[in-house]
Amino acid sequence: MATCSFQSPDSRLIPRQELGGKARRVEIPTKLGHARDNGALRLLPFTFPSSSWLPVRARCEREAVQENTKKTGEVDPDSAPLDIRPTRGRQPPEISVIISARANTDDLAIVLRQLSVEHSGPSMEILFVDDSDDGAGDVVLSMAALSSVPMRLIHRGPGERHGGFGGAVLAGLAQARGMWAVVMDGDLRHPPALAPRLAEIGRSRDVDVVIATSRQLVSILSTAVAKATFPRRLGQPRDPLSGFFAIRRAALDLDRLRPAGRKILMEILVRHPGLRTVEVPFSTQPRPAGRRKALPREGMTFVRHLVRLRTSPSSRRATSSGKRWLVHAGAFGLVGLSGLLVNTAVLWLLHEHLFGLHYMLAAALATEASTTWLFVLTETLIYRRAKPGTTASRAIRFFLLNHVLLVLRLPMLALLVDGLGLGVLLSNAVTLGLLFVVRLLATDSAIYRQAEPVAGEPARGAIRVVVDVAGSASASTGVASKRSSGLARYLPYRYCIPKVATIGSQVRLAELDYFRAQWLDNDTEIQIRVGPVGSRHPLPRAVVTQSASPLTIEYAEHLGRFGANFRISLDDPIEVVVSPSLGRSPHVVYTNVLEALLRFVAVSRGVMLLHSACLELDGAGMLISARTDTGKTGTVLRLVREHGAKFLSDDMIVLHGDGRVGCFPKPLTISNHTLRAVRSDELTRREWRRLWPQSLLHSRQGRQLGLSLSHLNVPIMGTNALTQRIVPPPKYAVDRLLPCEIVPESKLTELFVIERGPHAISDLSPCDAMSALLTNTDDAYQFPPFHQVTPSIVIGEDDHLALREKEREILASALGRIRARSLATPDFSWADEIPRLLVPRPANGRLTPRWHA
Repeated sequence: MATCSFQSPDSRLIPRQELGGKARRVEIPTKLGHARDNGALRLLPFTFPSSSWLPVRARCEREAVQENTKKTGEVDPDSAPLDIRPTRGRQPPEISVIISARANTDDLAIVLRQLSVEHSGPSMEILFVDDSDDGAGDVVLSMAALSSVPMRLIHRGPGERHGGFGGAVLAGLAQARGMWAVVMDGDLRHPPALAPRLAEIGRSRDVDVVIATSRQLVSILSTAVAKATFPRRLGQPRDPLSGFFAIRRAALDLDRLRPAGRKILMEILVRHPGLRTVEVPFSTQPRPAGRRKALPREGMTFVRHLVRLRTSPSSRRATSSGKRWLVHAGAFGLVGLSGLLVNTAVLWLLHEHLFGLHYMLAAALATEASTTWLFVLTETLIYRRAKPGTTASRAIRFFLLNHVLLVLRLPMLALLVDGLGLGVLLSNAVTLGLLFVVRLLATDSAIYRQAEPVAGEPARGAIRVVVDVAGSASASTGVASKRSSGLARYLPYRYCIPKVATIGSQVRLAELDYFRAQWLDNDTEIQIRVGPVGSRHPLPRAVVTQSASPLTIEYAEHLGRFGANFRISLDDPIEVVVSPSLGRSPHVVYTNVLEALLRFVAVSRGVMLLHSACLELDGAGMLISARTDTGKTGTVLRLVREHGAKFLSDDMIVLHGDGRVGCFPKPLTISNHTLRAVRSDELTRREWRRLWPQSLLHSRQGRQLGLSLSHLNVPIMGTNALTQRIVPPPKYAVDRLLPCEIVPESKLTELFVIERGPHAISDLSPCDAMSALLTNTDDAYQFPPFHQVTPSIVIGEDDHLALREKEREILASALGRIRARSLATPDFSWADEIPRLLVPRPANGRLTPRWHA
């Protein structure tokens, strides 16, 4: 039994207390001002036992930090962590930084000091976990008074240190109070200044895990083995074994975790396969001599951990699902073989035996026959259980998929026949076989995935996201970030969108033809050029990289410089550089790159780009909003033709907070639902012949097919650009389809949210109206890489979240001035109902709302 006593500088004594265990001597700082020696802090001796030092924390805190005020109370060492520096106020911290106290004492002091410097941002606490017997926890106690950050300490005794470092992290996660937890080492290899930044990046990008990835991978072999063992769950992040990461605590199920050794992140990612990740590269400091951690024992622990994860029940279920998928793939292959026989037979009949057609035309017709055969067998034999959607919708997606593959297959067929001199039938069989795996994966994921999960593992996302807070893109991703100073200065196409931006482009943007402004010079606010973007070498997956200096967002695909890549420099002016392959598809440049950027530039100018149709009828401005392919365009055309409505937009408007709207007359997309509103004499015969396949490919089913393919690790932007170039969308200016008057501005009085269903009309509250409009607006931005790129957008002082909030404020202000109603019809008769429901504008220009139709 040992005794201890503490005497403060003002000669007040703490009563002597009997404590059990082996005594240990540490130094504890008193409050500055009470114990100084030539201006320096004087550390006072204090002795307590190693096994029972936790209760002493209360006295240290009372005497040394809280002006030596005597209080009573004991702390149960087996309960909560010690508040060696309590949190001020009742609100829990936003960030909990979990640090292993098993580190060099000098390093711990530096880490604590740097974290205190970074405390100016979100509220933060530091949670030390002490697994050592060398007094590391005592050092933490001695530094408590030096920190401005709330601190807590967990001590795990010799019999409680299950799971090693991973077990210590798990103990910290269980006791963390912040919404985000940051895990890091205390040996200065992980820069402390980056710790709160990781959590801020995760919050702003709405992800679950932010992985700090070393620019120089240390465990290359271990990383490769882990990725090979779990290719889907660990394939996306560059370093799934990192010991420095931030995680959203609400996304964790701690009961799933069984850590062993240092690879706690691998444990988390494998046990939680649906977590959304972002990577932040950093430069690792060299480990001082004598502190090497990669011991043989650690290697054996890693191997055992990997084997245990692979043989866990969840992994066995995934493996079992994988075996079922192999059986499924075999059945799919047999059906595909029968389709190959049908295709070859039809090709032989059309090309060699009966009609002597050209082999390319015969191959296309044979594809129609084999696709029909394959769809019938796939529906009846392969996917016999409940299937998503209707038979018609699955048939449309199935035929679209096979026709997209046909477009890819015909050049290969021509190369084999004309270039290599192979026979037509043999070449046809070879091309069909090469695309078999693509068709299998695409059919499973894009058409039948909801009914038949192929592997039992939720996808983590195909696009890798990297946020480089310090350097350029090339340092961490291999994507060359070449400055655009060598690109052509001249911008032949110039546009001026009132209240939004001026745009200069080397690519003609048909969607902005109404805003052509050739009187502008080349110094526009947004400049679009064509140039080299992306890596010189192929990439294993698409990458979105945000670089800090200057603020740049870059998207690069698998094919290197040949991919559909782009780079956005958020400077003054904003510069967009698109790769040559992307520049050949202007519609994709506008829809997937520029329009997403314009949305946030508009908000920074005090207006909102709202996805909605807008007309003016009898002096009343009205919005018509609907989900994609509901019938909005046909309703707009009928209102213009039959009721003399003036046109502002079919798809998007410039909305002001005071209820004014500016026109945005983009070309209209003619879908199947719009055909009934287009007269036969308004299009040429050639346009009519092209309209059916165009509207089919660019219909809702076609977009759903594309969205489903985007979850696979394929160059989806390049696929989209190639498809749009081969089969351009059926877009026509409104005055090309019918005579109309386009007005530049109007004042809103009405909003109609149209939908299909039994006849019904109801008033919408401002909250419901805002929800419907934002849902319909976000529905237009589903195609990647919008969701990966937009969180990186910063305009002025506003980041993505601030801009979204301002967007809501503009919309709320406008909705407070208009009447909103929901209108449902089963027969596309909205154009007949809306004129009867309009409220006439009074002479004084003020709207008197009527809340019941």
